[in-house]
Amino acid sequence: MFKKFPFALISATILVTSINHQSTALAGTCASNCGSRPLQFTPGQGIKLEVINNTKNLVELERIQGTRPIRLQPQQKLQFTQQEGSQPNLSLVFWDNTGAPLQAVVSKPNFATLRVEFRPTWRYPGDRSLYILNDGRINIF
Repeated sequence: MFKKFPFALISATILVTSINHQSTALAGTCASNCGSRPLQFTPGQGIKLEVINNTKNLVELERIQGTRPIRLQPQQKLQFTQQEGSQPNLSLVFWDNTGAPLQAVVSKPNFATLRVEFRPTWRYPGDRSLYILNDGRINIF
C-alpha cells in the first residue's frame, strides 16, 4: 500500500495544479478561431459611403477639414459617393452634439458600399474619426 502512495500523491498534485491554472492555451491554426477579416476595398474603387445616426442625439460630421459640419438628426441616413481616383484618401470626423461618446460600427453591405452606423457607447472618449486609406483599408480612431 505504501508503494502506491507516492504515485497517488503525484497524481493528485498534477490534478490540483491543472485545475487552478486554466489559463493555459492550446495552439491552433487561424482556421480554428481567427475572427472576422478586416474590412477592405479594392484600391482605386469608387465607394458609396452610407452614414446612419442610431443615437438619440444630433451627430455632426465633417468630410473635409475646414468645411461646415453636416448635421445628422437621430435615425437619419446620408450617402456620399466617392469618385474613382478623385480622392486618394477619405476622412470623416464626427462627434455627438452633447459630447456623449460614440461608437462607429462599419460594415460592407455590398461590393461598393461602406456603411458607418453611429451608436451610443459607454467607452470614453469613443470613436471620433474614420479614415479610408488609398490601399483600401479602413481605420477608426
